[in-house]
Amino acid sequence: MNRALDLLQPYPFEKLRALLGGVQPAAGLAPIALSIGEPKHESPGFVAQALTDNLRQLSVYPTTLGIAPLREAIAAWCERRFTVPSGWLDPARHILPVNGTREALFSFTQAVVDHQSDGLVLSPNPFYQIYEGAALLAGATPHYLPCLEENGFNPDFDAVAPETWRRTQILFLCSPGNPTGALVPLETLKKLIALADQHDFVIAADECYSELYFDEDSPPPGLLSACAALGRSDFKRCVVFHSLSKRSNLPGLRSGFVAGDADILKAFLLYRTYHGCAMPVQTQLASIAAWNDEQHVRANRDLYRSKYDAVLDILAPVLDVKRPDGGFYLWARTPGDDTRFTRDLFARQNVTVVPGSYLSREVDGGNPGAGRVRMALVAPLAECIEAARRIRAFVREA
Repeated sequence: MNRALDLLQPYPFEKLRALLGGVQPAAGLAPIALSIGEPKHESPGFVAQALTDNLRQLSVYPTTLGIAPLREAIAAWCERRFTVPSGWLDPARHILPVNGTREALFSFTQAVVDHQSDGLVLSPNPFYQIYEGAALLAGATPHYLPCLEENGFNPDFDAVAPETWRRTQILFLCSPGNPTGALVPLETLKKLIALADQHDFVIAADECYSELYFDEDSPPPGLLSACAALGRSDFKRCVVFHSLSKRSNLPGLRSGFVAGDADILKAFLLYRTYHGCAMPVQTQLASIAAWNDEQHVRANRDLYRSKYDAVLDILAPVLDVKRPDGGFYLWARTPGDDTRFTRDLFARQNVTVVPGSYLSREVDGGNPGAGRVRMALVAPLAECIEAARRIRAFVREA
């Protein structure tokens, strides 16, 4: 067996199950899960229709590169969304459809990391655990950049030592962040591109929450926006990951894409050809329908705005919690230990959240997620309101 498997830590939800395993929640209260970030809003009916209309494609082997109409639809969406000049993104060279960002983030790391060197994979901390596992199984060393409130819940990139940058092979970004909801500013993205040029590393920007924001007139920038602002038409050392899971409430479709540096994607395509992960043609055709429509995405944002407004109105008087820049999480400070808060909340109110310390790693004697919990506002509005009321009652009774 691969000895690197022994380096993997239990997934946060395994730790959560162990924490709550012996706890009997209060009788008479229906369970409410704010723990798993699985979108619960209704999937677009026209996407389901496109999928069923093309089930005859089940008899066709899909190609790893994907069909041209999907790559063209994705390129056009990137141009519209991130103000990329027309023609910069070549659908045949700069776009690669993938089976969701989770699989792509992992396999991308295996393709990019040179395991024969003393390489680092830098990650925000707290973070999506795939970044760490992918680095370890690729033979690299994870290096964690704390995301603290005093720095807007973004890493302090200015504090990273030159020697660390020199050893870096991949810098993972997540904007809006999971679990903090923080956006990486455009000027910071430009600075990171300059550092990538100086030290020869790849920026892998996980932007799967990019379409969940609050101001319709100011969509948040992404790494492609920074490339466009810099006139970087080759997207050198820059790769972005996007998905329909959160944007379009289609987590079960397993549809996303990777876009950016053509040379990197050429090598990644070669890896994926052997890896055996090709998106079914019927899924690709349904995905075209999703990427071509924004009406359902705006409606999705409206639903999240309503939930944030209602839940924060209930929780703000009793918890240190603020509206994030984007995403669908609340990153709330707990009055005491985060694991005890999580366990006692479940026991008394049958509401499940995730301890922040389970989403982070200890760095220099401190865990940046300790003393916080992640709440996913994915349930229907009424259920989120009920959960907030129970949390408020729990905090007041504590």
